[in-house]
Amino acid sequence: AVIRADRPRDRSSRGKDGFRLSLFGYDPDGDHFRLTRETIARRINLEVPEESLVLEKATNRVPHTGGERFKAGTDFYNVILAWLKAGAPKDPANVATVDRLEIHPRQSVLEGTGATQQLTVRAFYSDGTDRDVTALTAFMSNNDVAVKVGEDGKAAAGVRGEAFITARFEAHATGVQVLSIPKNLHFTWPAVAEHNYIDGLVHEKLKKLRITPSAVSDDATFLRRVYLDITGTLPSADDVRKFLNDPAPAKRTAVVDDLLSRKEFVDLWVMKWAELLQIRSADQQLLMSTKSALQYFEWLEDQIARNIPVDAMVKTLLTATGPSFEAPAANFYKVERDTLKLSENVAQAFMGVRVQCAQCHNHPFDRWTMNDYYSFAAFFAQVGRKSGEDPRETIVFNNATGTVKHPVGGKDMAPKFLGGAKPDIPKGGDRRQVLADWLASPDNPYFARNLANIVWAHFFGKGIVDPVDDVRVSNPASNPELLDALAAQLTDYRYDFKKLVRDICRSRTYQLSPVANETNAADEQNFARAGIRRIRAEILLDALSNVTASSEKIRGLPQGARAVAIADGRTSTYFLTTFGRATRETPCSCEVKMEPNLSQALHLLNGDAVNAKVVNGGLVKKWLKAGRNREEIIEDLYLRTLNRYPTATESEKILAFFTEGKSAEVVLNDLFWSLLNAKEFVFNH
Repeated sequence: AVIRADRPRDRSSRGKDGFRLSLFGYDPDGDHFRLTRETIARRINLEVPEESLVLEKATNRVPHTGGERFKAGTDFYNVILAWLKAGAPKDPANVATVDRLEIHPRQSVLEGTGATQQLTVRAFYSDGTDRDVTALTAFMSNNDVAVKVGEDGKAAAGVRGEAFITARFEAHATGVQVLSIPKNLHFTWPAVAEHNYIDGLVHEKLKKLRITPSAVSDDATFLRRVYLDITGTLPSADDVRKFLNDPAPAKRTAVVDDLLSRKEFVDLWVMKWAELLQIRSADQQLLMSTKSALQYFEWLEDQIARNIPVDAMVKTLLTATGPSFEAPAANFYKVERDTLKLSENVAQAFMGVRVQCAQCHNHPFDRWTMNDYYSFAAFFAQVGRKSGEDPRETIVFNNATGTVKHPVGGKDMAPKFLGGAKPDIPKGGDRRQVLADWLASPDNPYFARNLANIVWAHFFGKGIVDPVDDVRVSNPASNPELLDALAAQLTDYRYDFKKLVRDICRSRTYQLSPVANETNAADEQNFARAGIRRIRAEILLDALSNVTASSEKIRGLPQGARAVAIADGRTSTYFLTTFGRATRETPCSCEVKMEPNLSQALHLLNGDAVNAKVVNGGLVKKWLKAGRNREEIIEDLYLRTLNRYPTATESEKILAFFTEGKSAEVVLNDLFWSLLNAKEFVFNH
């Protein structure tokens, strides 16, 4: 089979206004032809080089839509003029190419608005030479408010904050972090405890920024947070009472260990992995039947329940072979059958790298070229598929033949690791096995970092690289040392991510209060305080059902089953759709919508999600019938919903409602409804 790469997504990458230069020079041979041979004597004039249209338009002597690109007499102008005077030759085949870029200094701290730092870029070539290319480099800041960078590479401080400066030369990109702080800032680092290596690395970054972390959260806040994050459930009223009354100094560690041993931990991560692997039935049942989706989900559940190391699980997926009913992991190759799209999904899900841009042109903000894109896709060019006895079943096998062709020139691309070497694969050998062996090896700098970042983002609502699946030079880690340490620990733990979860939840950083102080109020990316996160759709629906003692009926599941346990991405409810449940159509982290909106608020206030559950659950009626007094019921409602005791002020205001002539059941049900609609219930903090 031949995979033809003829589906460009960005027509502008082929040029505009009839002049089709390749974007970022991905096609130098084609560019030379278009400059020198296409529309002969129009773009260049070798008799009078200064009158070449390519120079006259660039200097705006001849008006055009691109405007002035440079002035006559500048380095850019003189280089092109010299090339024209030499007869516009084509580069020889053995011309040295850029291997890598370096930017210096590696980190800068600018004190005071207007403070500057000159950045220098050096290019290192394949022939062993190097040179300063600062004047030829394109610079870009990801935070102009904090730090701006000029065309000359001079960075200038703005408001307090940090920026990452990306430097691009030819097909290569690199970058550097620049911090901006107020001048003469008086700052003393407080005596802050460090529970483990995570705290030490977070604190090192905060010291550079002169930011003090918030205080540790109170016990009630911590308990609610850790239950939601580890198990996707809320603690019961008895759980809260027991924890708050426990004087043991190590009780937080004890509750983390207890929660990690529960089935709900498995359920939560099965759901998250099902999103990453896009487990869903398809419109065309023969492509991915409901039976196939369920078997795939159950296989995943078994892997996580048995604590199979993540690297082993991913290797099983990539090398899956055989009938999909007998080998459910083979459904990995039923979800996506397009070779190019499949390779994109693998890079994004398991390495956090979005290579899609490089399909049509070299990536504008990263290192990836079109050669990288099609060479990586070649690993999947020989995946064979055929129908089994049951038409819903697919048999996956190594076809031993098949290529991916580069769209420029039609060359068959040999498999090559992203950012790595070109492996020697024997003819007919399974390319997927070679890729799987490399993916989780020390030679691949992305796999462990990506998994560690995914786990971190789950517990903080924000990745160290954010979004977690958009790793690129121009979107760097906010704390690269921390991410490296987490990746190293995950590797040392032999990819037992449960141990990494324990490290994170035991850290002081995870246990911080969301209450800001003067130094960290504006900080959003250095984990100096806890973030406030809306509870995701499935967990919120399960929480509403649990605290009201009601049940939900979801298509394909028995009455009362948890929404977290939905196997098929195509199965949903109005509530889940409204609150942003992933459809699993892509591996993108953006599929899970966590942003609150008006529709969600109206659904909780006016829909049957809350009111019907309060009434149908009948908890208040049951408690009143059992003879419980109002104060006890009020306390229990707070403990069940907000996982804390009501304050004296709250109790006083609530008790006043009983004097207005309404029945106790009406007042208490109204209170229950109010608590379930409170931001404190809907958000994890």
